[in-house]
Amino acid sequence: MISTAVTSTNKPEIDDSAESRILDAALIQFAKVGVKKTTIEDIARQADVDRVTVYRRIGSRDDVVRAVMTREVESALAELDAISVRNNDVHTLVADIFVTVITRWRTHPLVNRMLALEPDRVLPQITTDGGPVFTMSVAATAAALQGAVRNGLLPDAADLDTRAEIVCRVVHSFILQPHTTVALESEDALGAFARTYLVPIITG
Repeated sequence: MISTAVTSTNKPEIDDSAESRILDAALIQFAKVGVKKTTIEDIARQADVDRVTVYRRIGSRDDVVRAVMTREVESALAELDAISVRNNDVHTLVADIFVTVITRWRTHPLVNRMLALEPDRVLPQITTDGGPVFTMSVAATAAALQGAVRNGLLPDAADLDTRAEIVCRVVHSFILQPHTTVALESEDALGAFARTYLVPIITG
């Protein structure tokens, strides 16, 4: 896991280039043929590493699935930083976050494929085994709201983290169960829903 490179402070650097290649390769393989038909050998070949490297860097195929899903969530959450500085009021901020997250997952090829064909593999990663990912989502949302507080868009509140978690649970439910009686097919509809139902949770 640790490279032989040493920094000026004599601390070893983590060489994550192989890990990145492995996760990129896994994403390609999963999107092409699904998880069930993907082997560690397929991932290793795609990443131009040996299979032992995959096991050492990531672990089993289920570990690879978990790592890929976590990285994709992290990538989506990274967008929240940009969202928090490009809006001038809390209504558009919350709507922008909701539209971005829902649209990102609706259109993600790997998520769509796995939810449709292999829900037994992906659902545990975002439900019973998804605690770390959900915690990360709440933290990112809370950070975006704190940014809104600093920018004067939102009054500070002692329970802002709790409000962020409630909103994340709503978003989580829409990701898990996309079929709804509420008309949320377009970005305009998603934005209107967020302004009507999520903003009051945030603002109290």
